[in-house]
Amino acid sequence: MSQKSYINNKSTVFLIPTPIGNMEDITIRAVNALKEVEVIFSEDTRVTKQLLNYLEISKKLISSHNFNESKNEKILLDYLSKGFNVGIVTDRGTPIISDPGYDLVKIAIANDYNVVSLPGATALVPALTVSGLNPSPFTFYGFLNSRDSKQKKELEELKNLPSTLIFYEAPHRILKTLGNIKDVLGNRQISISREISKKFEEVYRGTIEEVISELNEIKGEFVIVVDGNHEQKTYDNLTIIEHVNLYIKEGYKTMDAIKTVAKERNLNKNDVYNEYHRGD
Repeated sequence: MSQKSYINNKSTVFLIPTPIGNMEDITIRAVNALKEVEVIFSEDTRVTKQLLNYLEISKKLISSHNFNESKNEKILLDYLSKGFNVGIVTDRGTPIISDPGYDLVKIAIANDYNVVSLPGATALVPALTVSGLNPSPFTFYGFLNSRDSKQKKELEELKNLPSTLIFYEAPHRILKTLGNIKDVLGNRQISISREISKKFEEVYRGTIEEVISELNEIKGEFVIVVDGNHEQKTYDNLTIIEHVNLYIKEGYKTMDAIKTVAKERNLNKNDVYNEYHRGD
């Protein structure tokens, strides 16, 4: 279904990026959108109110975050059905990018309303471009799981990717996460950016071990940029059974090892399963 964003009479949901630190990073278009929408769905109304006060804008705010977003769908549709345009903002950066907004966008699209995302601030782009690591291709992952075992499993699934990897992390978890990245991916080259666009912006570059040893100011949100895997591994010399057992020795569960081997060899998962268990 085609959306002609600016040449129809449908109500529109505007995804409006807000500054990640420096207030001067807001765009003229974002300011105009905040002025023109009827209502703003906000991750934290207190944070959004500070921004609106700075911009001298008065607007109705509705709290909309990960824990109540689905309950706001009916409210959103009510505004759109009456012909109003609405805005969605998060505390910092672009809505939906590791932030709320996805559920509201889905319901707006399902009901054939316009959804327009404005270009603007997001932390991953400046962190990538100052990292000194290869910017293309890159894989943006966002936040890893906070549970240790699940986080390591996620990293296992990413460790063979040749693309530069980008993660977000909170200050109280940064050292633990860096340790897990090192344990699973190896002591790769990384860059960490904190307090992006603010007075105390800081960028660390080096191996994971080097960065950990330098990391003494555990404050602010962190963006971790990790060099991709440039080692071309080949398993052509292994039988399917040997290949599966190799991953089991590395800590994979049997079915996870079978799925990984099937993916790497471009084989059907059931064929790998049958071949492996035929050797039992």
